[in-house]
Amino acid sequence: MSTSEPIRELSDLVDQKSLRKSVAAGAIGVLVHWFDWAVYAYLAGTIASVFFPEESATAGLLATFAVFAVSFLVRPIGAIIFGRLGDRLGRKQTLSIVILAMALSTLVLGLLPGYSTIGILAPILLIATRIVQGLAAGGEFGSAAAFLGEFSPAKRRGFGVSWLEFGSLLGFLLASFVVFLLNLAFDQQQIADWAWRIPFLITVPLGFIGLYIRRKIEDTPEFQQLQELETVSHAPVKEVFQRNFKEFIQTCGMETFMNVTFYVVLVYLLTYQEVTVGIDAGNAALLSTLASALGLIVVPLAGIASDRVGRKPVLLTAAVALTVLSVPLFMLMNDPAPWATFVSTLGLALILAIVLGTHAVTVVELFPTRTRQTGLSIAYALTAALFAGTAPYLLTWLIDTTGDQLVPGYFLVGVGLVGVVTVLSLPETRGIPLLKAQDLETATVTIPDIRTAGTSSTSSIPSTSSIPGNSGTPGTRIEGDQS
Repeated sequence: MSTSEPIRELSDLVDQKSLRKSVAAGAIGVLVHWFDWAVYAYLAGTIASVFFPEESATAGLLATFAVFAVSFLVRPIGAIIFGRLGDRLGRKQTLSIVILAMALSTLVLGLLPGYSTIGILAPILLIATRIVQGLAAGGEFGSAAAFLGEFSPAKRRGFGVSWLEFGSLLGFLLASFVVFLLNLAFDQQQIADWAWRIPFLITVPLGFIGLYIRRKIEDTPEFQQLQELETVSHAPVKEVFQRNFKEFIQTCGMETFMNVTFYVVLVYLLTYQEVTVGIDAGNAALLSTLASALGLIVVPLAGIASDRVGRKPVLLTAAVALTVLSVPLFMLMNDPAPWATFVSTLGLALILAIVLGTHAVTVVELFPTRTRQTGLSIAYALTAALFAGTAPYLLTWLIDTTGDQLVPGYFLVGVGLVGVVTVLSLPETRGIPLLKAQDLETATVTIPDIRTAGTSSTSSIPSTSSIPGNSGTPGTRIEGDQS
């Protein structure tokens, strides 16, 4: 039987029980990470008073956002470390390490004494915990996105990978809801004295549950295939920049589009509504909760839409909408009518949710399996560090300097234009094979065939001539049962 005959995607051979377990493993770490991250942003004013009490209100808030930004600046280091580990040792290993690091650093943060107790050591230790969390975060997206993409069936890959951002939004939803409950149950003095610790401490058991789930899963079919073929990359960082630089730049554009929109809408917006617009803290938290809840509905639908009509049409719709509607929505947000803030917040959340449901699967499909986790991790972390992590600080400073409350709207117009240009440069990747010619160039081993269900002679991968973009790389020998 010729190995060039049509075969099924490796992910199509995964049973439904394993698929569900894999989705849970990929999503829960993202949930834990973003719950912690959102709580820190939502309690920025309180944390400023606990760790920077001698500063003015504006300076203390800026100092808190500066610590927020520092944790982003170390993300590229974490991305290089964990991306390389993931492409050399497997997705499962990095998924377990990053969630353990996040859980332990969050525990320390929840127990950390304030400035009034240990003085200058308090902000120093705060920075240290955020650095550890930043390093772990640098490996989370690439690990989880590669893992979910490689486990999801090709025809439903957009839907499968959308659960990554479903987990992140669920983390934000839980965080905003917990902050809302804090404001209902305690007065501001009680929150500043001790209650601010509660959300961080309840993250810890979630982290260890996630660790347990991730330790019980198998690695992805594509990565196991590379191991069997002995084609795992030994220098994935170098290979990304030598052979996949175009895909890396495109991913940087896509993740700038997603990351900055994400942080402005779901992180910075709550503080903006409290400090600049003058909305009550509890109502601002409730609006953020509603925005996350809307996203939970729209994100999987956007993933499904991308499986049916393609990645580019869905993403281009969101990019154009962000470019055209950002300024009008922020103008509406500053209207004193209660419904205006509600409509403008949900309008921004809808645009963001469309991006979230589609961006990850798009960049997963750009890279070969050999360098997928490294390329995704570095691009995601680099753009988050340069643009997303600094956005709250920059916007707070710009509004204070210019006095213009529409600055965030202008900012998002620029982000939308980045999205438009990036999406137009991308190929349509819907349903393409994840094993590419680059993954098979050094394969020299003979392995059994794994063909479609119902045949006794199967091949685990196609011959190189059957892979798009490859007509048979010289020196490649991939053999199956020739009977």
